[in-house]
Amino acid sequence: MVRYSMSARLREQGRRRKGTSPTRSSLSKYKSPKFRKVFANNVDCPPSILQINVTPIMNEHLPYALWKNFLGNAPEWYKRTLVAFLVINPIALYFLGPFVTGWLFIAEFIFTLALALRCYPLQPGGLLAIQAVLLGMTSPEMVYQETINNFEVILLLMFMVAGIYFMKELLLFVFTRILLNVRSKIRLSLLFSLVAAVLSAFLDALTVTAVLISVGVGFYAVYHRVASGQKHHSGGHDHSVDDAVQEQHREELDQFRAFLRSLLMHGVVGTALGGVSTMVGEPQNLLIAKVAGWSFIEFALIMAPVSIPALVAGLATCAVLEATGKFGYGASLPENVRHELEEYQKEQEGLRNARSNGRLLVQALVALVLVLALAFHWAAVGLVGLMVIVLLTAFNGVIEEHQLGKAFEEALPFTSLLVVFFAIVAMIHDQHLFTPVIDTVLSMQPEVRPSMFFLANGILSMISDNVFVATVYINEVKAALDSGAITRPEFDQLAIAINTGTNLPSVATPNGQAAFLFLLTSGLAPLIRLSYGRMVIMALPYTVVLGGVGLACVALFI
Repeated sequence: MVRYSMSARLREQGRRRKGTSPTRSSLSKYKSPKFRKVFANNVDCPPSILQINVTPIMNEHLPYALWKNFLGNAPEWYKRTLVAFLVINPIALYFLGPFVTGWLFIAEFIFTLALALRCYPLQPGGLLAIQAVLLGMTSPEMVYQETINNFEVILLLMFMVAGIYFMKELLLFVFTRILLNVRSKIRLSLLFSLVAAVLSAFLDALTVTAVLISVGVGFYAVYHRVASGQKHHSGGHDHSVDDAVQEQHREELDQFRAFLRSLLMHGVVGTALGGVSTMVGEPQNLLIAKVAGWSFIEFALIMAPVSIPALVAGLATCAVLEATGKFGYGASLPENVRHELEEYQKEQEGLRNARSNGRLLVQALVALVLVLALAFHWAAVGLVGLMVIVLLTAFNGVIEEHQLGKAFEEALPFTSLLVVFFAIVAMIHDQHLFTPVIDTVLSMQPEVRPSMFFLANGILSMISDNVFVATVYINEVKAALDSGAITRPEFDQLAIAINTGTNLPSVATPNGQAAFLFLLTSGLAPLIRLSYGRMVIMALPYTVVLGGVGLACVALFI
């Protein structure tokens, strides 16, 4: 027997008492994801609900069913567009050749990233990557090699992000106090950006972004529960569904989303500001330092003529954006939201006992170990993350498999997407799509090369991946040095231009910075309505300022 919820039965009885028959609009609520759970309950289902939910499925033909299953609930136009891509690509390869088709693949992959809120990019991007391999644009061996080259990043995403998950109680404890004690939005934004910059300089951008995401989800969940008419301590609340949000709270919830969007964007830009300055800030920095033979101190000092002015300019941009409210910034924390967060903090303090204090103490100690391990490079970042997981779960009593599994839900989809991205990078490498740009820049006069390298690396990083672009360019420059085409001072100048070019202008797009892409494809992005296009718009003033200041510093001081 098919069954439905008691609340649905009461609504049906109310309509019968009024003598009305169910209409299309009155039955539309039964199509919501929330109502689909009703079939697990123990109440008879009205025939009208059987008619709208079961009958069409029973009458579907197999081809139609296959099409509906393809990419699930993605819009019809999106499905047709992807199919068009898959049909056009072989034709383009035959008539236009691999070089043009390679750039076509890049544009199509960026399309899937731009519409990440319509459909997670793993599936459409994965289909494009599979087709690129099948068409011979790259090979499985090359994809595997790119994956191995970036294995440290994969380990980081698998374990460090999960480790941060088990630290969320401490993070929410600390950042709630910061949020409630700093009332000025400008000061709060500067604080988020500066802290992210400092942490990224000594840790790494993805770890810091994982912290920001965890904090953002925590804040959002607290108020969404209240906006849905529930108590702070209510369990089982799904903060990804707005069906239960009360009408009087919707405007405040939208303002809170805008507030969190601006804070997180300041934070992830801060990871780029700090990441450019040290050899551990970004993955490509370590590669450049290794090829150039620079130590940690040498790297920081050599980059300082560009990284310090960029940091000052970035913080100034942050303050101006919050003061003017342009480009999606300037939203303040609604007073009612502040009140609810204060109430939540009081409740948590009231519920605190020896065990909860013990958990906070363990998390604080492990956080200190984490900072020391990353600052002094005791091991690969991902392995440090695995250590964090073991320590936190062991000493806080998280020993059941299903409790551990929740920690990996955020990171593994993005890790899979990153491997798909490596397939596109492998295609770029095999088809030498960036070679004409590299050859053109290397043929220029020595006095303009650093500036042109900065621009070329910045533009290509916006399109592709800054790690890949830096890898290609630094290897080409090293080959030029070994062949005697350039001198060692020229090599150092170009290495600085490569590092700053791949770190600063690449904030323009999510695919340019791994931290930006991580935020875009995280579970937080749809909650706060942060799309690809919105990220590009919000990053635009930073792109212009950081790109302009970086270029000026490279031209004047390098």
